[in-house]
Amino acid sequence: MAIFVNENTKVIVQGLTGGQGKFHGLRNRAYGTKVVGGVTPGKGGQDVEGIPVFNSVAEAVAATGADASFVAVPPKAAPAAILEAAAAGVKFIV
Repeated sequence: MAIFVNENTKVIVQGLTGGQGKFHGLRNRAYGTKVVGGVTPGKGGQDVEGIPVFNSVAEAVAATGADASFVAVPPKAAPAAILEAAAAGVKFIV
């Protein structure tokens, strides 16, 4: 079995400012995951308990060096969020 992530993986949470994104993003950070940023269009410049929020995945990747994304957006928005992460060069998307 291949290992896709390790202790050095930098994760962004797409939808960090929403209920599910915040819940899971903060728990992942508490468990030791390097949650380096979040993405919510129109909410860039904010933060969620110290995690910076960006307007786009491209901005988040440029600022943090993130190489993985956790997608926590409503189902209708998920396909676009996944494509945005892939277009920004994110290699591992969940």
